[in-house]
Amino acid sequence: MLRCHLSRILGERKLKITELSRATGINQNTLYRLYNETATRVDLGVIYTLCRYLDVEVGELFKLPDE
Repeated sequence: MLRCHLSRILGERKLKITELSRATGINQNTLYRLYNETATRVDLGVIYTLCRYLDVEVGELFKLPDE
């Protein structure tokens, strides 16, 4: 399963999920699922919006776990 590094990125930037939700228009529940790595599917538009807003590449936001 993919690892989502949203919690790390937000922590480094001292951003809260509520702030991110307001700025991007992404539903807070979607962001909480990504933050807690419990999301099973994510819309490509959400990934695009997060990457653009956070100025990160998809590979920085999501990683394959080392097995």
